[in-house]
Amino acid sequence: MTIVRTQTPSGESIVIMPEAEFERLAALAEDASDQQTLATSQTRLASGEDEMLSEADLDAMRHAPSPLAFWRARRGLSTTELAARSGISHAALTATEDGAGTSDIVVLRALADALAVDVEDLVPAAPVT
Repeated sequence: MTIVRTQTPSGESIVIMPEAEFERLAALAEDASDQQTLATSQTRLASGEDEMLSEADLDAMRHAPSPLAFWRARRGLSTTELAARSGISHAALTATEDGAGTSDIVVLRALADALAVDVEDLVPAAPVT
């Protein structure tokens, strides 16, 4: 394999190599990145920082009135308990959970913290049109 080391007119060092070798190296770099992502994910699962949902959990999430309702039920909390833990009113919680109202990011953050989930986990999916 021929590799040429040279410089650009501005003095930057560059390497010229066969395209097949470049593609092989790019694939190896992508594989290494994927392995790091997997290791990070496994570490987060093992530490309890992340949790894995089963197919049944995903079905329950799809059928719940909202992601908030799913996570509250999964954590075994009543609406009264979650309202108290998050510091928001029961009325605001039930309106958000039922989809009758919307909450700002401060309320969603308080709910997410109380449920030990990411804020993104509480945001409903956009309706399919």
